[in-house]
Amino acid sequence: MALVVFLIACMVRRRLDNRNAVFSDDVWQRWFQTFSKTKSGGELPALAGILLVLVPALLSALAIYTLKIFQWQVVAYVLEAFILVLLMGVPGWRHSLESYAQAWQRGDMQAAWHHIREHLPARERDAASTPELMHLALSRAMLLTVFRRYFLVAFGYVIGGVGLAVFVRGLVALTEQWPSPDVRARYVTIAEWVNWIPVRVLSITFGIAGDLSGWLREVRPAIMSPGKTTEDILTESANAALSGYALDPAKFSTVHPDEWTRFGGRSLRAVRDLLSRSMLVWICGLALLVIAGIV
Repeated sequence: MALVVFLIACMVRRRLDNRNAVFSDDVWQRWFQTFSKTKSGGELPALAGILLVLVPALLSALAIYTLKIFQWQVVAYVLEAFILVLLMGVPGWRHSLESYAQAWQRGDMQAAWHHIREHLPARERDAASTPELMHLALSRAMLLTVFRRYFLVAFGYVIGGVGLAVFVRGLVALTEQWPSPDVRARYVTIAEWVNWIPVRVLSITFGIAGDLSGWLREVRPAIMSPGKTTEDILTESANAALSGYALDPAKFSTVHPDEWTRFGGRSLRAVRDLLSRSMLVWICGLALLVIAGIV
């Protein structure tokens, strides 16, 4: 039943993404802001954020367990799907990417930057000084965002149920929305450890769903390197698994100068197709686990 629940949640979430509706970031932000300050006005230690994420994770797991104990499986499955819909999603991205691709095709790079600047990390907004750097920054941000809000949640759900899915998604929220930047940096380090296995599984999936020979040649030797960040692995893996220089704007402009105005939209479509095929591979893998009786 886990496969059916996940499929329903994915379909509903995709429709909501297209309508730019129902996202959990505001909920996490209010939850953290309510309990992130001590009575004296000082900051709570980093452990407080972990506890704030554990609370909804444990409550979710307890609720599902209780419903199944009382033989209310249907209600439990509906609740699981509802929670997954809240945890996943990238609303707002589709419209921004479409506007960005149109601006790129017109050659209006300033308009393209304005369409996607809110999706870029703060450290890269000023660094995107050329079209090439801007597009690479956007591609990295898109890969990381989809990984965190779809694949990481899916991995947590399959491995540990809804409770673990809530925890890993809450950890991502800590890295993005905890009020104190200094404490937030500590959560980034913890998140990197949590991401270590799922991001490498996704990297392998990129090879399966894309150019396997290119992935084996460029990524496989370095995939186990402990010094690689989640963002590095996603970017390098996607670049190796894609053909046509989809994530190499400098090379593309040299080889296909006449098609430069179409590069932005063409590259984004290639990345989105790779992510969609990779999710299909994960769903097929989940189906095999269900058939084998593992999940």
